[in-house]
Amino acid sequence: MSARPLSAGAAARSAAPARAVAAARSTARPARASRIAALLPVAVVALLLAGCGGTAAPEAAAERPAVSRDVAPLEPALSVTDPRGTAVTVPAPPTRIVCLTGLCDDMVVELGLTPAGTSTPALLKNPVLLGDRAAQVPTVAGSFGSEDVESIAALRPDLVIGLGGVHEPLRAAVERFAPLWLVQPTTWEESVGYLRALGSLTGRTGEATAAEQRFRTTLADGVEQARATGRADRKVLLMYGSADTIGVDTTDTVNGDLLATLYDYPFVPRGADVETASTYSVEEILARGPDVVFAYSLLFSSADRTLTDQLADNPVWQQVPAVAARQVHEMDPRLWGSGRGTRSLGAIVTQSLAAVPGR
Repeated sequence: MSARPLSAGAAARSAAPARAVAAARSTARPARASRIAALLPVAVVALLLAGCGGTAAPEAAAERPAVSRDVAPLEPALSVTDPRGTAVTVPAPPTRIVCLTGLCDDMVVELGLTPAGTSTPALLKNPVLLGDRAAQVPTVAGSFGSEDVESIAALRPDLVIGLGGVHEPLRAAVERFAPLWLVQPTTWEESVGYLRALGSLTGRTGEATAAEQRFRTTLADGVEQARATGRADRKVLLMYGSADTIGVDTTDTVNGDLLATLYDYPFVPRGADVETASTYSVEEILARGPDVVFAYSLLFSSADRTLTDQLADNPVWQQVPAVAARQVHEMDPRLWGSGRGTRSLGAIVTQSLAAVPGR
């Protein structure tokens, strides 16, 4: 389950999309966020953390609510309201959907469709989504957040789906030829809500509810397994970035929220500031003492090093319980970093349970 994630050299290149996503997340929920701080002696950080009281005590596994397995009926509609309260209207059920964010690719595949174009081809290539069939999907030109509008238009979409807080600047140009829907989930329930909304718009309500049922079953079974085996009491961390700027999927992100449903996840947002919301120092990570660390690093060349490789010689990092116990896992950077749909999240549940030790 090892993957190839971020490096210091790649930090500048990969930080842009990461910051964009972080900005979108903190814009959605200003009260919850977090990012990296300057390195301080461990004792000093521990005192600061103890004195500031900024981190709420994690909920005991026995006190966390069970995950509902119930799936509500769903009807076709040409106008829906998404989980963030945004009204989305299409003139006819869309069939040619261009995806500018991984959640879109995940949802489209769940509905039994193939994206008309994508800006995250590496995610589509994962066997959890399309595998080898992804090679048939055109890649949108341009970089994340600055996709080439002419490239999108050439794909003749009847719906374009992007990421809130990132793709809004493209709206005026894109809406000359297709509706632009910006999605921005911060919880797994919102990801399910977006899937249901797209299921209604496309008329694929049966596929949407079946996909929701599969995911709810996977997550509910996972929660029961985690509690029965003691995995729910393990402290878990999901991080990304570089040794200079360690980003953390806090409880204000889809993946952080998902992992907090399964395990003890003490990584809450550190404030409302977009630039510091999801950044943690090595000392702050040590102070929370994760038993298992998952990391995803976006590598762009053979010279780039994974995040965990960059940290390998850091003496503070070596004291983290997960590091000492050899429970640090580099995961698929696209699936764990940009999927955010029910297929990707279901895979994260399964893969994390396989890695987190029980009693």
